[in-house]
Amino acid sequence: MIRPDHDTIVAPATASGGAIAVIRISGDEALTICDRIFRGRTPLAEAAGYTVHYGRIVEPACSGTSPDSCSTAPEPPTEERTVDDVLATVFRAPHSYTGENSVELSCHGSSYIVSEILRLLLAAGARMATPGEFTLRAYFAGKLDLSQAEAVADLIASSSRAAHALASNQMRGGYSAALDALRDRLLHLTSLLELELDFSEEDVEFADRQALQETMERIDAEIERLRDSFTLGNALKEGIPVAIVGAPNAGKSTLLNRLLNEERAIVSDIAGTTRDIIEETVNLDGIRFRFVDTAGIRTTDDRLERMGIQRTLQRIAQARIVIRLLDAAAFTGTVPPPDFDLPEGCTLLTVLNKTDLYPSLVIPQDVIGLSARNGDGIDALRRALLQTIGADSLYQGETIVSNGRHFEALSGAHDALSRALAALHSGLPADLLSEDIQQVIRFIGEITGRGVILSDEILGNIFSKFCIGK
Repeated sequence: MIRPDHDTIVAPATASGGAIAVIRISGDEALTICDRIFRGRTPLAEAAGYTVHYGRIVEPACSGTSPDSCSTAPEPPTEERTVDDVLATVFRAPHSYTGENSVELSCHGSSYIVSEILRLLLAAGARMATPGEFTLRAYFAGKLDLSQAEAVADLIASSSRAAHALASNQMRGGYSAALDALRDRLLHLTSLLELELDFSEEDVEFADRQALQETMERIDAEIERLRDSFTLGNALKEGIPVAIVGAPNAGKSTLLNRLLNEERAIVSDIAGTTRDIIEETVNLDGIRFRFVDTAGIRTTDDRLERMGIQRTLQRIAQARIVIRLLDAAAFTGTVPPPDFDLPEGCTLLTVLNKTDLYPSLVIPQDVIGLSARNGDGIDALRRALLQTIGADSLYQGETIVSNGRHFEALSGAHDALSRALAALHSGLPADLLSEDIQQVIRFIGEITGRGVILSDEILGNIFSKFCIGK
């Protein structure tokens, strides 16, 4: 069963290799178990919550009279052995992350010390936590809803300011508040329709159909806004895919190197040098961009080069931004149409390279002129990339969907609400209309876990992706 038992669990809460490590213990017996190996001025079981205590972790002496008096060491000591000096932070239920009695032991980061403390805690009665079990307990204790719990994992994995902002907003409940508001409005609609069913013999309508339609359309518009934000949210979370494309020798590899501030791609005057895909990540103003240097697009009989060009077209189809690089030497003053298909929702930035060699060249207003070789115009390109994303709304707390599971649930809610609107237009009875609206409520509830019973399989898939200490 995925639902937590009442065992006391333990796990490292920090990554290995640091100067300090934190070991987290949670459960009904957390304080008692810690007292079996902790030596401070007072027992932790007598300590108030939100207090920190200095003491020692010891391996108890083995008297041989009870299982609790001996550790699992091959040769238990005949007197207490100090393992490390620690700080023990006490949290009393229900005022803790998990809602249970909890202790966090701050010790030195030695892998030996951490493993020894874990061994002693296990011998004292705790068990190792499974991935995500601390957060799972927090979810069942009502400390977090499901979307907030998922944000914990996203926050840990965040590698940019934008990804951090996404996870932080979701973890603070801004995302949940928007969904709860939708759910409350839908519950109000179903309550009116259910009331009509109670008075079906009297042929009365408690829900004005015109007002009902307008409300449902407004809710659907909000669901669609959330769904539409997934493209941006997922890109911010995973990194914005940017394809650098153009003819051979346009300077694509030089531009990539300039953006990276390092010689990553091979630069050569020989056309067709780049035959495979080179991908590198750059953080611009807190947003992670995944730049792809592609093979030059041209007609060629070279089999390997043709394979590279085919991969280029595949990457263009996956890109959110395409930088089309033109060579100033061949520029006639008129921007030619792209020689590739631009995917839906993708932004095209036309960039004219090597402008330093042609200072009198007139650059069109919608074209960015630069020199990848000496760096002129690179800042303008960076600004254009950031403007394309429009991440200001994210930093201002706007709700943006970045989780694929949430997107699927919102899609299901949209489909169910579309059926409800169709039923309303067709004049179907209140019971059928109410059923479709209740489906919408269930889909929204799947995101936060409120108002629905989620299967162990769904919960298992979510929490199995967490690290052990969370």
